Amino acid sequence: MVDPHVPVAGNAVATNVELFERACEVLPGGVNSPVRAFGSVGGTPYFVARAEGAHVWDVEGNRYIDYVQSYGPGILGHAPPAVVEAVSAAAADGTSYGAPTEREVLLAGEMCARVPGLEMLRLVSSGTEAAMSAVRLARGATGRNKIIKFAGCYHGHSDSLLAAGGSGVANQGLSGCDGVTPGAVADTVVAPYNVLPDIDDSTAAVLVEPVAANMGLVAPAPGFLEGLRAACDHTGALLVYDEVITGFRLAGGGATEFYGVRPDLWCFGKVIGGGLPVGAFGGSRELMGHLAPLGGVYQAGTLSGNPLATAAGLATLEALDTASYERLEATAMRLAAGLEEALADAGVEAVVPRVGSLLGLFFGGRTPRNFDEAAASVASGLYAPFFGAMLRRGVALAPGPYEAIFVSVAHSAADIDATIAAAGEAAAEVAAELS
Repeated sequence: MVDPHVPVAGNAVATNVELFERACEVLPGGVNSPVRAFGSVGGTPYFVARAEGAHVWDVEGNRYIDYVQSYGPGILGHAPPAVVEAVSAAAADGTSYGAPTEREVLLAGEMCARVPGLEMLRLVSSGTEAAMSAVRLARGATGRNKIIKFAGCYHGHSDSLLAAGGSGVANQGLSGCDGVTPGAVADTVVAPYNVLPDIDDSTAAVLVEPVAANMGLVAPAPGFLEGLRAACDHTGALLVYDEVITGFRLAGGGATEFYGVRPDLWCFGKVIGGGLPVGAFGGSRELMGHLAPLGGVYQAGTLSGNPLATAAGLATLEALDTASYERLEATAMRLAAGLEEALADAGVEAVVPRVGSLLGLFFGGRTPRNFDEAAASVASGLYAPFFGAMLRRGVALAPGPYEAIFVSVAHSAADIDATIAAAGEAAAEVAAELS
């Protein structure tokens, strides 16, 4: 047994295998989040030693073109100089105070200025906190209990929202979660994505990813978001957008700007922290007025509005201008077309859906519209060998078939060319195994 507390004898640098053995002694499954596990793709996780731009290097010195990008925050790429400089300067002034800071106000103001209809927000430390708190606020503001969510959408690991979740929940093959009591989900109704559910006057909130990015990538069908908005208006339920992934990625104003449909409450994360732990939820002044200390809905967090995270978030948003979004979309468009062509040329049937700069990858000839159809693609079993073949060629995708592909402004034309070439070789390898 390897002692996880000491360096591996005789090695200046531990290998990925050695580090994973040590990690398994002190971390459940060797990881701090199930989405990082390689259980659904096989093999040993690579341990990142450093990252820059579009690339990460593991502890063995292998370089990968990275399309994980920390599952979304890396919209500028890894370690962008402006963000590193902002965090370094903030750290020199102290890392946490338990008191208000100017950057909290500036970051909230910048977000409200960019998102149509967003008037006030509360900063938290994760997307899970944001979604959990938004649900509590919705229940407190409406006096109702029932929550509607959609199968395959992931809203963090709070008890009431884990039912039929995507992302790591789906990657682990779980339909729910041990430890979640029946009472915790008694007021949670799960509906199929892209189908208007039965929303009535007992519904407090409808929680939705405006673009489902935790079951691969599934776009909203025409009229879906508009239908949810109209039904919520009719019944008095609140429409809650989980924009932890789409916020400030699809457009400067997120999905609200991209689709022109406004929710009542928003949840944010990832991009707004520039890679540091952060989340936020917000809405109108009236709704946010129900939140303590103004109202009776309690929510708190010792590290909320952390000075390092707000510094990184401000620097990230300030760097995202119109040209950034044009570059992101052009890069994603070229990558999507190249991947589809490379796979088709190798005789592997697959689709690469795209919404803005977000991409998905599904094996089979049909673009999924919901979680059941996404799961049917995953059941082909082709993602795992393709993932492994890409990793061996220096391209890092997420180690799970239900995750999105993230490009950044740092991905160059050469990176995209290399990725497409690797995909052609990897697809040929997969096709040879099938024959």
